[in-house]
Amino acid sequence: MQLDDAATILAHAEFFEICDHDQRRLLAFASERRRFDANAVVYKAGDVPDGAHVLISGHLRSASEEGGKPHDLSGEGTLVGAMALVIAKPRPVTITALVASETLFVPRHAFLKLATQYPDLAARAADHIRRELTGYLGALAPLKGRIRKDQI
Repeated sequence: MQLDDAATILAHAEFFEICDHDQRRLLAFASERRRFDANAVVYKAGDVPDGAHVLISGHLRSASEEGGKPHDLSGEGTLVGAMALVIAKPRPVTITALVASETLFVPRHAFLKLATQYPDLAARAADHIRRELTGYLGALAPLKGRIRKDQI
């Protein structure tokens, strides 16, 4: 994959809008194109991924091992596992390719190195993550009274 092609793919992912063109090119250099056959596992619940995936083509499914409704992911630029760019934590879901799919894998070490070199990028990343988490928590607020402590 050409460097500019990979940088363009990163530009389609909302999270990487925090990066300027040169920063996306640096990440693109460290990134790797990955292909998954239909039904292949991208990562399993409990795995600690080394980075995040940007969907190039195909359809993925996010499913919890505990059941619940799976979430389908499609569309060029869909970012899978954004938190894995900044922390090494076990993933709560399994991601599986529903059809033959292709991603651009962005390694955590490359993103963190870039964030160290560009403190303004680190600040924008922190702001983006904070907004995302605030949105998730806000969406859960109406459920607060419905969830028993023994269900958590």
